[in-house]
Amino acid sequence: MYAEFDGSRKTLGDVDILYHDGTYHLFHLVLPNHDYIAHAISQDGLHWTRVENAVFVGHPGSWDDSMLWTMHVSADPYHEGQWRMFYTGISRRDGGLKQRIGLATSGDLYRWKKAPVAWTHNGNHRHPAPEPPSLISAPLDPTSCFPLEPTAEHYESDVGEGRNWVSWRDPFYFRDQGRGWLLCSGRVNHGPIVRRGCVAAMEEVEPGQFILHEPLYHPRLYDDVEVPNLIKVDDEYYLIGSIREDAKIRYWHSTRIGLPWKSYHDNVLLGEGNYAGRICSDPDGLLIWSFFTPDRSRRDVANMLPPPKRLVRTPSGLLRVQTFEKIFQTAIGNVTDLEMSPVYPDGETDHCEYEDGLVKLGGCSGFQPFLFSDDQASFRLEAELKLSGSGKCGIVFRLDRRTQDGYYLSLDLMKGVAQVRDWGTNDAATGERMMKFESLQSGYWFSERPGVARVRLIAYGCYLELSIDDRVVLCLVNNAYQSGGLGFYVESAELLVRDILLQPLRPPLPSDERLAAG
Repeated sequence: MYAEFDGSRKTLGDVDILYHDGTYHLFHLVLPNHDYIAHAISQDGLHWTRVENAVFVGHPGSWDDSMLWTMHVSADPYHEGQWRMFYTGISRRDGGLKQRIGLATSGDLYRWKKAPVAWTHNGNHRHPAPEPPSLISAPLDPTSCFPLEPTAEHYESDVGEGRNWVSWRDPFYFRDQGRGWLLCSGRVNHGPIVRRGCVAAMEEVEPGQFILHEPLYHPRLYDDVEVPNLIKVDDEYYLIGSIREDAKIRYWHSTRIGLPWKSYHDNVLLGEGNYAGRICSDPDGLLIWSFFTPDRSRRDVANMLPPPKRLVRTPSGLLRVQTFEKIFQTAIGNVTDLEMSPVYPDGETDHCEYEDGLVKLGGCSGFQPFLFSDDQASFRLEAELKLSGSGKCGIVFRLDRRTQDGYYLSLDLMKGVAQVRDWGTNDAATGERMMKFESLQSGYWFSERPGVARVRLIAYGCYLELSIDDRVVLCLVNNAYQSGGLGFYVESAELLVRDILLQPLRPPLPSDERLAAG
């Protein structure tokens, strides 16, 4: 868990994480100024310490003298023990309307040096050429090939076309079968203006020398495909991108680079609010990271880096995200008193029965929650649920036992729909405005056993996560409620609950304490 301290006017933006020699290295933008790329480190992927900033905006007249945008750090394939950071920059001379990609290098991941560029103080390249020197096919001096920018053959390249704003950002370096590819968020130069977003492709033909190719993928749907990633899992290629239209992270797949990219019926990896996903590897496999933004209309306020999710491939080829296993290591024993009692006792119509490890929760008419005896703050709750009847069920947590304010998680076990809501009382208002009802996130799943699901709910500080049958369906950040009652609810149905596991978790340090400790 990582964020700027409370009260700061700053917030983190797009992230990139690299695991090396037992340490997770986080590089991230700092919004709203975009004036440097920050660096933090962690041993567990949950608690972070800020270290020296990595890269700063350039001096006046430089190609990156206005802002720095998304970056990607990877090992230098040509120099063992060296690292490269491709990053996005914009210049004051262009009014920030034209994006370019530059390079910084490091020998230790802490001290970074920008590569020399073919750029003068008046914004012209040092060596006149019919195309920008970084993109022509003839070999060039690697000290003069940056920044990289698009040409008109395949892409929008001039401020006067399309949206009057050139997309060429969010680099991602991928190496496969001896070939190096630099991907970025670009736009084709034809078709409906708000459907031109694509994953642009450049090939590294010599160290630091790139030639431009046609787009790796153009979905023909989106304004931009932001923060692209390309990975290979079990001989299958997966292309991952963040989509601004619905603030979700999606993916496509192909058996070979150059063949068409295909989409599964369900290609959403992380739901609304999770953005700018980045992939990294650690000893246990692949991880997907992103920042979470609580305000869909603004992505530069109160963002947070939640725990990552483990990325796995199913036998049928789909990608799925699972709980980061190191959250389990924060457990503080098991709760042994698992008996629940109804909030609204009604012995004639509602019941709570225990039989051989199975709990039967029944509610005939209105909403009826059954709560464990002790309040919970940070916790892990697991159980197998089976719905009997045609009514409703779900989970309530951090519930005020007097006002019933808290989080309400509805579970449609038949259709495979989960929705978490902040449902409570707005004490600052009167009349009908006193009712607070905010849908925080929705998620979907498919089950071969309708009405039955193994659920896992994690509340870890302000991070909330729901898994169904070991697949993360909801993941979000919200701090409306910190502690309260926990249990299951039914409405006109009977819910069978089996194999309950309830573990309190050690909460993460607050942001200000964590930054002070660093």
